[in-house]
Amino acid sequence: MRGVTRFFFAALVLFAASAAQAADGRIVAVGGSVTEIVYALGEADRLLAVDSTSLYPAATGDLPNVGYMRQLSAEPILALGPDMVLAIADSGPPAALEQIEDAGVPVVTVPDDYTPEGVLDKIEVIAAALGVEEKGRALRAEVAAELDAVKAAFGDVSTRPRVLFLLTISQGRTTVAAGRRTSAEGIIHLAGGVNAIDGFESYKPLSPEAAVAAAPEVLLVTWRSLDLLGGLEGLLSIPEVALTPAAQNGRVVTMDGLLLLGFGPRTAEAADLLGRELHPEIALPAETSPAPQ
Repeated sequence: MRGVTRFFFAALVLFAASAAQAADGRIVAVGGSVTEIVYALGEADRLLAVDSTSLYPAATGDLPNVGYMRQLSAEPILALGPDMVLAIADSGPPAALEQIEDAGVPVVTVPDDYTPEGVLDKIEVIAAALGVEEKGRALRAEVAAELDAVKAAFGDVSTRPRVLFLLTISQGRTTVAAGRRTSAEGIIHLAGGVNAIDGFESYKPLSPEAAVAAAPEVLLVTWRSLDLLGGLEGLLSIPEVALTPAAQNGRVVTMDGLLLLGFGPRTAEAADLLGRELHPEIALPAETSPAPQ
């Protein structure tokens, strides 16, 4: 299966390279990690616009915004006159992307696998699409070294605390928990923890029964979620959350959402920060920690 996966990835890289030959000009980037990689490759001057998940670096705020990655519209994107659209996997709707391609603008889909290898694959695909393979190899090597340092620090820990990631959605302030096959699970694992939720995939509301069964030792939330809940008191007052050992012991970790979940060039930094909270006694020494960006 791994060989088949790598075959399709190689095909994707070749497609990206051919797209770069056909269109090496201005681009629209869709997906926060995609935009970060464009900046990290030193190709930010080619950006025409970004989507609403592209919040880092701060300079993205000066660019036109084409909306949420899963609610794209072809017309505003085509009106910008891009030579290419770089879109993270699951962007859409598919009809909008098809309309862009039908108009003659290549759409390069960037894979989104929540592993260290997935981060490196993103860099390779985007560098090929932009026709800057040499820059891509340099960035890939730098990021790979940082990820290796994190894996060496937290990969073989003897105890892995159970971590419950909660995300608050602005509409109605609904709070959901991260299950299997999510970016939250991926970063928790990389930081030396275990996802407390294994009974479902994706993100779902957490029932009191599921919360008790999960028995998390640590609650993990984004700063935005905490703000929407009215702070720490609001989080710990959620009935199902209040039942958990993590809430009763007040063990809560709060991080920037894009840094934590993006699986872009700063993934090692995110895993290091979370790992320090989960395993402070074995955190990376300062001279080997990934430098904050």
